[in-house]
Amino acid sequence: MQIGIPRAMSYYSYFPFWYGFFEDLGIEVVISDKTTKETMSRGSALVVSETCLPIKVYVGHILNLLDKGIDKIFVPSIQSIAYKIYNCSKIRGLPDLIRNVVKKDFTIIDATLDKSEKNGGLYTFLKESVKAFGITDEKRIKQASKAGWRVYNNFKIMLNSGLKFEDALKYAKKGQVVIVNSQKEYPINVAILAHNYNLFDDRVSMKIFDKLEKLDVKAFTAEQLSQEQLEEGISAMGSELYWANEYEMTGAAGHYLQDNKIDGIITINAFGCGPDSIMVEKIARMARKYNKPHLSLSVDEHTGEAGFITRIEAFTDMLFRKKRATIINKISINENKNNNQISQIKKIEIS
Repeated sequence: MQIGIPRAMSYYSYFPFWYGFFEDLGIEVVISDKTTKETMSRGSALVVSETCLPIKVYVGHILNLLDKGIDKIFVPSIQSIAYKIYNCSKIRGLPDLIRNVVKKDFTIIDATLDKSEKNGGLYTFLKESVKAFGITDEKRIKQASKAGWRVYNNFKIMLNSGLKFEDALKYAKKGQVVIVNSQKEYPINVAILAHNYNLFDDRVSMKIFDKLEKLDVKAFTAEQLSQEQLEEGISAMGSELYWANEYEMTGAAGHYLQDNKIDGIITINAFGCGPDSIMVEKIARMARKYNKPHLSLSVDEHTGEAGFITRIEAFTDMLFRKKRATIINKISINENKNNNQISQIKKIEIS
């Protein structure tokens, strides 16, 4: 038994759970290859041009799985993750979109998770996910869900500690937890705010973590924050949670804008994404309020790496100059204070 999972969209948030769950039931999980320019091109060719980049990438990954000979592909409809906390329409309607644009013979496993509905909880979702494999034993399904949570929780612990996405996933799949405590201190710290499917896809984000590290800049994300910190961040932004993935951007922004060790904010959003444009605009306004430099990067299938790198280099160079000026200013202030204290001591001695 095999199930294909596209390396796109919700893969970057929930795959560790799905891997542990399906594998525990004896279902081999096959994921599509990493995103390439060809992945984007093939996906873009099947949808209208106004479709956002994450969907174009997702369609490309469906085609990649079909190339591998996978005839059952997991395309869940994640409607809401909590009561009246909804996903955007592109995620909710994903199964219908794939049926209409990919004209090939394969089985779409389109389980629906909708926690805003009475009978739309997790176990209903999981039962739908394995029905095509003839698995109906509820006790066995619940047991497999525990295996899924073990992999997922281990993955989140490592991601929270600052481990890279691919490394955390590799260890979690092996049932291991590896915490790496880096002693290196970076002169500049930035927070990168983006949805996981834009942030951890190396082709979409142009390997931004590696680029920043080469520039001697430490990057922080929403994954380094607790649920409580993200919820407090939503409140700090004067928002009420509506979109399921708002924590990744608005919630993280509310926290990092108040964090004095963060020197700047970088947002990455898909061109043409309605919810993202609203969130980025709010983050930009709050960044001005907190006097935090903000770089907004918008990506689509035509985004070139050269321009992307140039903007990041210019932004980080500005952060270095700003921090250098702040340090020099503090030294000058301290020197003036010391000189004033010496003058006062001399006056006291003379009198």
